[in-house]
Amino acid sequence: MTVYEERKQDLERYEFMMGLERGRLAVTLDCITDALVLVGQHGVYCQSARQLGKPAMDIQLITKSLTDAKELISSVLEHKNKARQD
Repeated sequence: MTVYEERKQDLERYEFMMGLERGRLAVTLDCITDALVLVGQHGVYCQSARQLGKPAMDIQLITKSLTDAKELISSVLEHKNKARQD
C-alpha cells in the first residue's frame, strides 16, 4: 500500500485546505512526527551505556535527523505562507 493510499483522508483534507504542495508537506510533517514519537518510545527502552539517562547513540542520531527534516519542511511551509500573503 502506498503512502497515498494509507494517508488518503489526510492528504485530501490538507490538500483541500492548503493546496497540493503545502497539503502534502503538512502530511509529511505528520509522518515525521509519528516517526519521532516511535523513536522516542524506543529510546526509553534502549538506554546508552555510556550516557546514563540518554537514549542509545543511534536513537539520538535518528531523532536529530528527523527533527532537522521537520524543521526544514516547516521552513518551506512558512516561506510558502509568506509568499502567498504578499
